[in-house]
Amino acid sequence: MSDEEVQYAKKPKTIHYGSLEEGERARLQQKDEEKNDDEDSTAVAQGSSSNEYMELEDAMSRDKQALLEEFERRKKARSINVSTDDAEVKRNLRQLSEPICLFGEGPAERRSRLREILGRIGEDAVIRREAEEERKLFEKDQETTWYHEGPESLRIARLWIADYSLPRAKDRLEEARRCMEFPTATKTARMQELQKRIQVLSIYSSQIGDTRPISYCQFSPNSKLLATASWSGLCKIWTVPDCTLKQTLKGHICNVGAIIFHPQATLSQDENVCNMASCASDGSVKLWDFKSEEPIADIEGHVPHRVSKLGFHPSGRFLGTCCYDNSWRLWDLEQCTEVLHQEGHVKPVHCITFQIDGSVCATGGLDSFGRVWDLRTGRCIMFVEGHLKSIIGIDFSPNGYQFATASEDNTCKIWDLRKRNVLYTIPAHTNLISDVKFQKDSGDYLVTASYDNTAKLWTNRTWQPLKTLSGHDGKIMSVDISPDNQFIATSSYDRTFKFWAPE
Repeated sequence: MSDEEVQYAKKPKTIHYGSLEEGERARLQQKDEEKNDDEDSTAVAQGSSSNEYMELEDAMSRDKQALLEEFERRKKARSINVSTDDAEVKRNLRQLSEPICLFGEGPAERRSRLREILGRIGEDAVIRREAEEERKLFEKDQETTWYHEGPESLRIARLWIADYSLPRAKDRLEEARRCMEFPTATKTARMQELQKRIQVLSIYSSQIGDTRPISYCQFSPNSKLLATASWSGLCKIWTVPDCTLKQTLKGHICNVGAIIFHPQATLSQDENVCNMASCASDGSVKLWDFKSEEPIADIEGHVPHRVSKLGFHPSGRFLGTCCYDNSWRLWDLEQCTEVLHQEGHVKPVHCITFQIDGSVCATGGLDSFGRVWDLRTGRCIMFVEGHLKSIIGIDFSPNGYQFATASEDNTCKIWDLRKRNVLYTIPAHTNLISDVKFQKDSGDYLVTASYDNTAKLWTNRTWQPLKTLSGHDGKIMSVDISPDNQFIATSSYDRTFKFWAPE
């Protein structure tokens, strides 16, 4: 066929009806148009049915592929080994950010769910997770600590602390070497006698101290006085052991968190100088003497953040305060200034303690971590990690290298500063531990106070329980041991404080 014939064949088939009547012509023309429309619709229908068939084949192919992938996933899941220990299965589910237990789910169903999840994750996800962990470790290694120049008062304070602490550390080590030369039988007999004395501890006296819970108590350095702090805003000084009120300190207008004695108060220090310090939840810190009911000085700089606890440096020259702005402060009482505003915790700092030499201090925070700081350099020399909840009590042992932390997770942990590691975990109480204190002269035992209404004594060798002190009707909020080892004092939510002594 020629090109003209091809083009002619492609044209619509139209018949000319010149010789017919107009009506007949219109009827035949309409019939011809309907025929052309039928042919077009038939062609469209054939094309659409062909497309539907192809789409059906594609869907069947996709379903077949998904089915094969499902079979492969189940095969892989069956090959995965899952522990039969239900606790380990729960830990694995938690690591995968999955719920550790579903409603009505038993250990067998939990294992099956873990196996399915592991099979669904696949090797690619595992590789990606390992790569992400490596990247995080690399970034952590690349972190840099930045320092900036401190004030002249800080340099003076650090040099003074170094001159003060080094001779004391030398004397402490020489004393430890002399103690090692003592016969083992002598040490054992001494410990047995101490344990017998502890076994017969009982309530010596009990006193209602205030109209609201008594949050803190501490013996004076000469063991003749006891200071108590209350949520009423009052601090009181009591004689030991007859519980006679000697002095009432008025100045705080809200909950007082702690009151502490200066290390030389009642020993070699005059009564009209700073002998005590207290802190409250409104951020106020006040200094007191033995002559007046009003504070002799206010330490400003914490408001509006709560100050929970505070502690005197062994020299008495410095005061450490724990602030709920995630930092702690060091104040030089001779220079009358703040020499250090130390950050490092990610949540509020709740407690602080100074080592007996005065060279380092330790802090505990609501972030469940503790830190040990070298006061001569400002460096964090130990990161205390192990508690599951907040650390709300901390105390150094007189031996200088051990310290204890009390936590909201109901445990007390013993740490070794030399090893920079935990020595022992004491599952001490059935509720949070509010305070912990070592025996002051030799550290032969420690005492813990808890919200389970009891205080407990523990030996420093095997960390085994020696005695449980039961008698309070409410939560015990603080505990202290007198320097002469004659009494133990506990203060409670039931508004009383008690003295405990051998019968």
